[in-house]
Amino acid sequence: MAQTEPGPQHLPRTRHKLKGWAVGWNRVGHQTEFYAKTIRSIADALINYRVEILGQIAQMGLGAGALAVIGGTVGVVGFLTMSTGALTAVQGYNSLAGIGVEALQGFTAAYIITRVIAPLIAGIALAATIGAGATAQLGAMRISDEIDALEVMSIRSVTYLASTRVISGIIVVIPLYCVAVLVAYLSGRFATTYIYGQSTGVYDHYFNTFLNPKDLIWSYFQVIAMAIVVMLVHTYYGYHAAGGPAGVGEATGRAVRTSLIVLAVVTLFVALAIYGQSGAFNLSG
Repeated sequence: MAQTEPGPQHLPRTRHKLKGWAVGWNRVGHQTEFYAKTIRSIADALINYRVEILGQIAQMGLGAGALAVIGGTVGVVGFLTMSTGALTAVQGYNSLAGIGVEALQGFTAAYIITRVIAPLIAGIALAATIGAGATAQLGAMRISDEIDALEVMSIRSVTYLASTRVISGIIVVIPLYCVAVLVAYLSGRFATTYIYGQSTGVYDHYFNTFLNPKDLIWSYFQVIAMAIVVMLVHTYYGYHAAGGPAGVGEATGRAVRTSLIVLAVVTLFVALAIYGQSGAFNLSG
């Protein structure tokens, strides 16, 4: 049988698919251009907008409005890492007790919390609090024409609004991660020793033996990379929000969703780059 050739009726559908692909690629290019401009303007922000950076640091760390009631981002990070550290202890102890090596719970806390749990939870908390707040703020400024007003006054809006928030996010995340790691360690130790009754000496011995300072330093670099990515994503969606208050809410939701996906990707690639396929770990003495 003779094959039927595509007729003119198939052309609109093909054009629609090609147009969708073109729009997607253009959006990627537009985001990349914004990210490059934001990073390139960091030096300018450090020189000319130091007061704005200090204000953003105070707001990000202590929070504003209802967020300040629970201690700002510090409280959110502390509660999240406390619960995940205790959950790591519960799951790890029960799993190890099934094969009779529950004494190694200190090892799992030092290994898993340092490399995966604490950095990832800190990044998620950063995206859900500081990042979402930045998107909402910039979106509100966009729909109320405040960003256009900054441009009229010859203020570089990307530098003033985006670059300053990236710098502030990097500065704020360092003490926040200190809190996250300490709370995760203490909650895991408390759950193992006080709830399950393991000896504190046994737990501390394996924890201190397998806690590698290099892993802790690398986790700090991982969190800083997460902070840069989160702030870039959220400032982009807030800066380009449109459609009134509903558009700001939609932009915030898209920013949070995108940043959570990017956090998982960053965690994967950073772990592979630092630890490799073997994990750079040897259990034998």
